[in-house]
Amino acid sequence: MNKVTMFLLFFLVSWLTLPDVTAKEHKVFPQDNLQQRLDLTVDGDVLLLAPGTYTGNFVISRAIRLSGAAGAVIDGGGQGNAITIKSSGVTIENLSIINWGDDLTAQNAGIYSDKATDNLVIRNNKLRGDGFGMWLQKSQHLKVLNNTVEGNIAIRSADRGNGIQLSSIKHAEVRGNTIFHTRDGLYIISSQENLIDGNTMHDLRYGVHYMYSHSNKVVNNLAYRTRAGYALMSSRNLKVLGNTSRDSEDYGFLMNFITSSFIQNNVIEKVWTKPENKVLGRDGKGLFVYNSAYNTISGNKVESAEIGIHLTAGSENTQVYGNSFIDNPTQVKYVSNKKQEWSLDGKGNFWSNYLGWDMNGDNIGDTIFEPNDGIDKLIWQYPEMKILMDSPAVLILRWVQRQFPVLKPPGIKDSFPLMLPPVPDNGSDRVTSSATASPQLTAGIRK
Repeated sequence: MNKVTMFLLFFLVSWLTLPDVTAKEHKVFPQDNLQQRLDLTVDGDVLLLAPGTYTGNFVISRAIRLSGAAGAVIDGGGQGNAITIKSSGVTIENLSIINWGDDLTAQNAGIYSDKATDNLVIRNNKLRGDGFGMWLQKSQHLKVLNNTVEGNIAIRSADRGNGIQLSSIKHAEVRGNTIFHTRDGLYIISSQENLIDGNTMHDLRYGVHYMYSHSNKVVNNLAYRTRAGYALMSSRNLKVLGNTSRDSEDYGFLMNFITSSFIQNNVIEKVWTKPENKVLGRDGKGLFVYNSAYNTISGNKVESAEIGIHLTAGSENTQVYGNSFIDNPTQVKYVSNKKQEWSLDGKGNFWSNYLGWDMNGDNIGDTIFEPNDGIDKLIWQYPEMKILMDSPAVLILRWVQRQFPVLKPPGIKDSFPLMLPPVPDNGSDRVTSSATASPQLTAGIRK
């Protein structure tokens, strides 16, 4: 290779690795053709939208930043997606996005992406429309920050899209968003290693809805006026820490086939089915645990729910300790024939209806707490028996069970009930491995 050839090769490599010096900042006005301007961009460009309305279904195919001044509005024209992302490295910020399509089968969304993209940033936008607020699929290293998504309350809840839908997403950060009047607030399916933090969701079916996902963190979120604050389904290795659910109608937290997960330091208040929606068996449940095992439920407060915690369908081998169950008419509904101990290392739960005593002042009750007896189980099996709850016959049966424990059916026992509600542990990440849950459940249990 001669010197000239070497020089040309060196020049070519240097030129190919130089940063794109053609990237520019462009100001766009409502009278401009926004799609044409998008098509003419190069990676690294910034498009600044002046105040006004830009009507159309816009496609971004370059790694650009699309930013709006106050009053810049993207109007989807009542069909399709308002903005479709087809490139990695896209930022969409400070826009008002309205009036996209309502076809849920076609996945119409205010912001839509179904390509294998990286490093998307969607922040400080306001979205209002009928379909999905955001449909984001197959992306990695995604940030969805401080957006507001509003659905259309005039449409039946089941016919609205979800506020933010993540499908097959990895390493996403969804933080500080406000979502209301959509179907579900945050819907996460087949997605791993994501953080859902500090979002507010209200007037929805479900605030946060998980399906077929694992290794996710849900922390410090607020859900209120929902049917279920947090619906966690068919997922594992979740950390659900420091969240709040208020004024739910059916569930504060619904756990369906959840395994090896931590539900810790959450607050659940006022879960009550509306009188007009009451049917037999439909009661507001603070925690509903269905077919879920090998989980840790600790440090939570469940207050003013029709049923504090309901476990059924094989929900066993779970650590339940350090929780507060306050003013729930039915503290526990446990449908199983296995005994369970709800304490760990000498620490049980606080029960507002516990009538025991603490002679040595260690904040641990001196008598075991058993929230249910055989009468409760009969009533669950035969609800019409409720009319006999205060009859002399039922009171005598309860007394006989207390005097002759051998007659008691298997159920929940808290051997170390707390006399005062525990102080929540702010270090929510300091959790123990659920892999060692089962052997510890029987440690130090009173006989």
